[in-house]
Amino acid sequence: MVERVAESNLLARAEHAARTIRARITVEPKLALVLGSGLGQLADEFQEAVAIPYQEIPGFVSSTAEGHAGRLVAGKIENVPVLAMQGRVHYYEGYSLEEVTFPVRTFKLLGIRTLLLTNAAGGIDVELSQGALMVISDHLNLMGVNPLRGPNENAFGPRFPDMTEVYSRELQEIVVEEARAMGVEVRRGIYAALPGPSYETPAEIHMLRNFGADAIGMSTVPEAIVARQMGLEVLGISCITNMAAGISDQPINHEEVMETGRQVKETFSGLLRRVIKRISTRQ
Repeated sequence: MVERVAESNLLARAEHAARTIRARITVEPKLALVLGSGLGQLADEFQEAVAIPYQEIPGFVSSTAEGHAGRLVAGKIENVPVLAMQGRVHYYEGYSLEEVTFPVRTFKLLGIRTLLLTNAAGGIDVELSQGALMVISDHLNLMGVNPLRGPNENAFGPRFPDMTEVYSRELQEIVVEEARAMGVEVRRGIYAALPGPSYETPAEIHMLRNFGADAIGMSTVPEAIVARQMGLEVLGISCITNMAAGISDQPINHEEVMETGRQVKETFSGLLRRVIKRISTRQ
């Protein structure tokens, strides 16, 4: 039974969620992951795992997208305590950005210092072939709304947070180094976020290419903005599951996205394991 809370403000609700999670998990992680479409299998490999369905956590909303299990999983990987969202919720599902980013708010109160965001993305840069991995160097927020809109909770950070370096350069370098050690090529690139759920038109992709976007998706950016407001270190990695409209003459479908995620899961999981281990030695 989920305990109800009378307070309506964001901080009180996040504190309530954090208390609920802390009472059920057995580790004290400093690193959290958000595992995107078709990428949630890594959480199945956690040792000493405790899984909590989102509907059992006050303030968390349920994921309705295919490929998103909708569970918070705590455990260890490479002997490092971690917390993972096995699937995220999206703006296109009809949720507000406050609801979409509420788990990240809760992570801060649980003592998380580093947030590793993953996603499935469409490739705009022709050198990013299907199945490639891209470490996010910066983003374009084209969702038409900002997750910080509305009353500001000062306990979470400033009203006007700096976004000069949303994605940690140091963590980007760790990803590149670990990928190189595996013999895997990883490129840096700019990720553009649109609201979805329809895929973009060729004309929109042409515009985005002129804007400097290398990959396109429907997530990640709201979470990254909120994390940076709160002072979390952020790392973003995209799995290029399809080429964007107009880049390839093939139609785009979600089944292709899921299948590509399955095909690269061993490589992606191996890279994440190495990156998590490296990050843990810094904390």
